[in-house]
Formats: sequence, C-alpha cells, structure tokens
Amino acid sequence: MNGPHRAKRSLGQNFLTDPTYQQRIVAALDPSPDDVVIEIGPGQGALTRHLDGTVGRLILIELDDSLAHALEEKYEARDDVHVVHADVLSVDICALVGTSPTFKVIGNIPYNITTPIIFKLLERACRPAVIVLMVQKELADRVVSPEGGRTYGALSVGVQALADVKRLFNVGRGSFFPSPNVDSTVMRIVPHQPPRLTVQEELDLRSLTRTAFGWRRKQLQKILRASPGYDVSTDEVAEIEAAAGTPMTARPETLAPAQFVELARVLRARGLPADAAAHHTDWE
Repeated sequence: MNGPHRAKRSLGQNFLTDPTYQQRIVAALDPSPDDVVIEIGPGQGALTRHLDGTVGRLILIELDDSLAHALEEKYEARDDVHVVHADVLSVDICALVGTSPTFKVIGNIPYNITTPIIFKLLERACRPAVIVLMVQKELADRVVSPEGGRTYGALSVGVQALADVKRLFNVGRGSFFPSPNVDSTVMRIVPHQPPRLTVQEELDLRSLTRTAFGWRRKQLQKILRASPGYDVSTDEVAEIEAAAGTPMTARPETLAPAQFVELARVLRARGLPADAAAHHTDWE
C-alpha cells in the first residue's frame, strides 16, 4: 500500500499523509471492537491502518482499480475486512451491513461528489449511527451554517433536519499529497435515531427547501404563490402563516430547520405540493 500511485484528478484523489490528522479523524469515529465500519475511499490506507484490528468488521469501498486491487491483495486472508471495488454512489449500503443494527462510516471523500454521498448515507433505509467525513471546508461551512448565515441554504436545512452535525477541525492543504487547491474540514454527522420525521415529511421538506432557496431573498408569500406545486392564493397565505407560526414576509435564509419542518407539515395538511413530480430527488 506504500508503493507509488499517481493520484487521479478525475477521481478527486488527494491522499492524507499527516499521521497526526489520520489518528485524529479515526478517533473522532470512536471505533470499538463491536463496530461495523464502512470506509469510503480508503485509497492508500491512511485511515485504514488505524482502523485495522480495532473494529469488528471493516468494509472498504474503493473505486480506483489499482488501489482496490492492492487492498484486496492485502486483506484477502482476512474475514473481518471486506473490499468493495465500486463507486460508493452505486453501492447498496443496506446489503453491505446486513443484519447489523448499527454501523459507522468514515472517509476522506472526493470534493466533487460530497453532497450526493452525504445524502446517500442519510437515506431512510439504513442510516449509520455516526458519520465522520473530511470534506472541502467551504462545503462544511454550508452544512453547519445556522439560519441567517451567509452560506445557509437547502443543504444546511437538509442535513440539520435529519441529524446533529458538528465541525470538528480543519486540515490544511500541506497535509495532503498532492496538495489540493482547497482547505479541508472534518465533521461529524449523527443521524437522529429514531428518525424525527416520517418518510413523507422528509420528501415534503426536501421539496419545500429546494423551492424556497431557488427564490433566495424573496419573501415566502411570493414563493408559495408563484411556485409550481404550491400556487397558493393570498387568502391561503394568511391561513398558512397562522397555522405555521412563521411570518410569510420572512425570507428562506432566515428560517431555522425546525421552522421549515413545521411549514412543510402545514402545507402537507393542505395537500401541498399538489404534484408528486414536485418532489425533488436531491437537496440541491
């Protein structure tokens, strides 16, 4: 695993070489001998070497052909380590973890597909107990942003409504080879267990936030009147305001995740959004 490997720009490969940060990231997962752990993009094993032997079962998902082959060779005699040579976005996570009631996820993930990976891990079918990811600092800023913040948006609401999220620490560019053009942040995401929203409520919230932040800086009353799938009347706006307890003169970037959840519930009670096609398949 320590042999030469040319990082592939197409796969967003930047290998973490600083052992202190490697250890800090793994420690943030709080691994134990009873854990099933999925590592996304193990690469040359920067985090793997610190997980190896400390958890009950380790699942390594690697897309790169040569890196996956090296991992398969290294762990071929190990029953407690399973290498999956695939794109994590195409993998059936539930099938991988099997009957395990809880599992954890860790990874230094490609910056260009961070958001799809996060929401794949937050899919309703089976959610990890803990997720520790190193991501682009600017994206972490958006995920953890409070309402009213400059980077607050649909991504912030989408993650914070489904999980507790915390920025842990930043990692400078010099800790990687090759050095990326951005700084990195390690964050911990703990999905709510049991889930606080029903499947329908999650779909409604997704539709509302995607719609609302598509009209950033517009008032909610304008958004709900003009958006397909909602198209409410002026009288209905007043009734929705009374039921939700949120002024319809407010703008999306000022609403906390809990306010979006309540507004989505009030709209669902009115059959909105009216068209199932209005439901978006992602949060951004």
